[in-house]
Amino acid sequence: MNLIEVTNVSKTFGKGEAAAKVLNNISLDVRQGEFVSLMGASGSGKSTLLYLIGGLDRDFDGTIKVCGKDITKMKERELSKLRLETIGFIFQFYNLVQNLSVEDNILLPELTKGRSRAELKKDLDEILEITGLSDKRKSMPNELSGGQQQRTAVARAVIASPQLILADEATGNLDSVSGEEIMNLFARINKEKNITILQVTHSEECAAYGTRTVRLANGSIM
Repeated sequence: MNLIEVTNVSKTFGKGEAAAKVLNNISLDVRQGEFVSLMGASGSGKSTLLYLIGGLDRDFDGTIKVCGKDITKMKERELSKLRLETIGFIFQFYNLVQNLSVEDNILLPELTKGRSRAELKKDLDEILEITGLSDKRKSMPNELSGGQQQRTAVARAVIASPQLILADEATGNLDSVSGEEIMNLFARINKEKNITILQVTHSEECAAYGTRTVRLANGSIM
């Protein structure tokens, strides 16, 4: 089963003489359970494609289906629901709430959905163990290393049991050791929880953790 279906997608920034085409007739399928690394040089269009798949930018030509649903035909409320229930986002910057503890940062999206702390306790304990943050659950973000902050961001994305994780240069702000920890974590989540992962990276080492690598150059798949 294809979890992601991208068909003849093109994206242009600007208009007229200032127009710049960053994606050129891209087609890409990602199957359920895959861990796909999207590689390319800066400006190749890889992050743009990730944002389109995540429904964060809807101004493009072509069609994109996520979990069998055509996001190009969705109303904004429907798309927001799909993102909330189906997709976990992980970015280069951790985007943690600074006045909340590790566990409160992880729980925040689920609490806003109306789930209770008691209901989430088992899931929270499990994801803290998986991410190696059990002893940091009461710590504040400013008490954590960069790697620990990014692991918190991963835990926040995973606790909702999404079908898909979209990661944009998740190791970009980390040293090599912390980056390796994040990649091992992705591989474990992909294998043990069967969560499909599409990551954008410029690193051959990070890309190698995936089950497949797709390369972009000048807005096209090589």
